Formats: sequence, structure tokens, C-alpha cells
Amino acid sequence: MEKVKMISPFRLSSLLRLEKDPKLALQLFRNPNPDISQKLFRYSLLSYDLIISKLGRAKMFDEMEEILDQMKDENRFSPKEVILCNVITFYGRSRSYEQVLRTYDRISSFRCQRTVRSLNSLLNALLNCRRLDKIREIYLDIDQYSSPDACTYNILINAACMSNSLDVAWELFDEMRRKGIQPNVVTFGTLISALCESSKLDDAFRLKEDMQRLFHVKPNAFIYVSLIKGLCKANELNLAFKLKEEMLVDNTLGMDSAVYTTLISALFQSGRKGEVSGVLEEMREAGCKPDTVTYNAMISGFCMEKDFDSAFGVLDEMVGKGCKPDAISYNIVIACLCKDGRLREACDLFEDMPRRGCAPDVVSYRTIFYGLCEGMEFKEAISILDEMVFKGFVPHSSSLQKFVDRLCREGDMDMLMSVLNSLAKGNAINVDTWKMVTTIVCKKTELFNRSELVDMLLL
Repeated sequence: MEKVKMISPFRLSSLLRLEKDPKLALQLFRNPNPDISQKLFRYSLLSYDLIISKLGRAKMFDEMEEILDQMKDENRFSPKEVILCNVITFYGRSRSYEQVLRTYDRISSFRCQRTVRSLNSLLNALLNCRRLDKIREIYLDIDQYSSPDACTYNILINAACMSNSLDVAWELFDEMRRKGIQPNVVTFGTLISALCESSKLDDAFRLKEDMQRLFHVKPNAFIYVSLIKGLCKANELNLAFKLKEEMLVDNTLGMDSAVYTTLISALFQSGRKGEVSGVLEEMREAGCKPDTVTYNAMISGFCMEKDFDSAFGVLDEMVGKGCKPDAISYNIVIACLCKDGRLREACDLFEDMPRRGCAPDVVSYRTIFYGLCEGMEFKEAISILDEMVFKGFVPHSSSLQKFVDRLCREGDMDMLMSVLNSLAKGNAINVDTWKMVTTIVCKKTELFNRSELVDMLLL
């Protein structure tokens, strides 16, 4: 009888790295040798790291916690801090605030010392959770956590900019310099981007000069894109193009499609769409291929001018160039068609999306529903609502309220009941919706006697 080859701890790590399906990876981890009776499997630290990462990325958090507890009980090694930092990051991306704090607090229980690395993971996760209040609380007691480094201050400065507290951001910048911590390109990029967003372009360009002259830090593509966006926002297109030329001179920067996309959008907004083709040609010559965002900017520009033929032409060109349109591509056209009162064409495009290889998303449904309501196409709107609720989507409350109000004005309570039934079937009708409906209907009590009203609401 042929002897069955056992999977060793080293082999398990290799197999886990190759396995793309997190569920199959977990099954393999839990039972690496299902047909062999053996002693307790001696898992390696690398195997734990791999399976925890796969489960975290897949948001299989309950299973991830089970593996963490198992790793915690190991006595052959101490887990590395980076594994727990990754867990904090996974929870931060899913905005699981309580789990972020819990994981950070229990790092020491894994016989692992917390350093500035885990502090930075915590702060960045809190930033993803938009818990700026907690970030400030930690900052006020920062020395109790760890000695901050440049990464720490970059996160703190980013948090200050997100809360529109540029004065605080500058204070943090000055503080890191007093502590002898050298600002890096991320520090300057964050500040310059915030200044451009606040239309403080003179300060942004002054900081760009200072970072080179005083700190000997070279601007990267992100900084140039931020400045170009700021100039386009201020309708300073000539200066924006001049800055783009500065980027082209520096071969180390690498031209980003975001640069050209920003310029294309600005040209449309300034009524200079005739120059777009030249920008596209230069883009290709620079070895920068237009992406979905670039094409969407063109679609938006043509729709803004109600040039729908050109917008559809861009959709076709995307397919021909091997750049698949996404839901945003179609939603832009659908929204503009609805706004222009061309509901039939909007509905046709909406219905054609699956055939074009792009399923409508919640924005698609909400857009077409709102357009049909505005166009008083109630039967079609109810049909879209049925399909929408079936797929687990619901309209914006403002759209629904306007729809119900118009049905009441028309005195069509049959349609109103159909709407309520659709929402109820999908468990999409909540207390706020009921309050809205009863308030509107009660204002129309002249259409009913009291018993009819009660019966309708009970049903």
C-alpha cells in the first residue's frame, strides 16, 4: 500500500500562499492532513500570518479571531507585532471602531511589545473610521503610547486637514520640526493638498518651494496633481498646463493619468473642449494610457454640454480600446438624460447595461427612479422600485417622500399601496417611512373616510 505523504508545516505555508479562496485556505489550515492520524500539528508563525491576512482581507473576522486565539495559546514562539498591526488595519478598513481599539489593547497579551508601529496602525485605522475625536485624545497623551515618528505626524496632520483644521496641521508641522523629526514627501503632500482644497494656492506654491530649498525634499506626482487640481479649480488653466510641462521635463516623476484627467475636466468646464483631443494625443505619446476615470471625465464633459452623441461615442470607444466602462460611466449619461427630460433614452440605456457587461448599481437605480418620478412616469417608477427592492436597494428618502406626495396629489391610492407593498416585501420600510407616509396621507384625509384610512395603513 502506497504511503500517504504528509503535509509539513513548511509545506502548509507554501500551500496557503498559493490558495486564493480564503474559505479553502481556512479549511486547509484547520485540517492539513485529514486522512492521517497524527499528533497535534505544529503550525509555523508564517502559517498564522498567511491565514490571518487572508481572512482579514476577506472580512471573515469571526474566523480570524478564532485563529488569533489559537495563535495566542502557542508556546513555541511569540507573534510578531506586524501581524497584530495588520489585524488593526483590516478592522480599520471595515470601520470596526471597537475592534480596532480592542486589538490594540490586547497586543501585550500575545507576549508582544507595542511600538510606534502599532501606534501608527491604530491612528491610521481610527482615521479610516473617521474617529478624529479619538485621534486627538491619543495625541494629547501621545508619550504614554510611544515616541512618535514622521509617520505618526503624517497621520495626525492628515486628520487635522480632514477636519478642516489647517491651523492645527501647521502646529503639528512645527512641533515635529522642534522634536527633530524630518518632514518627508508625504508630510508636504498632505499639507499642499489641503491648501489647494482650501483655495490657498499662494501658500501651497510657497510650501512647494520651501520643501525643495529648505528641506531638500523633491515633490512627487501627487503634489503636482494637487497643485494642478487647485489651479484648474481656480480656472487658472494656463498655469496648470505650465505646471504639467514642468512635470514632463522631470523624467523621474512619471506622468500620471490623473494629471491629464484633471486637465480634460477643466477644459470642458471652461468651454475649451476643442483642446481635449490634443491633450489625449499628448497623453498617449507620453506613454500614459487613458483609464476609466479619464473616459468618465470626457463623458461628463459631453453630457454637460448635452452632446449625448459624443458621450455615447466615448462609451463605444472605451470598449474598442479595451477599457471597460463601469457603472459610473453609465450613471453619468443616465442622470444627464433624465435631467434633460429624455426618459425613454435613459431607460433604454439603463436596461442595456447588463448586456454591455455592467450591472446597474444602487446609484443607477436611484437615478432612474428619481428621473421617472420627476417625469410623472409613476407606473415605470413603481416597476423600477420593485426591481430595486428585490435587489436590496432603496431610494433616497427625499425621492420617496416626493413620490408619495405626488401619488397623494393625484389621488391614486392604489399606486401608493403598491409602493408600500414593494417596500414591505423587501423589509425596506422603516419607522421614518411610515411617519412620512402617514403624515402625507393624513393631510389628504378629504380623499377617505376614517375607516378607509385606518384599513389602508393597517394593510
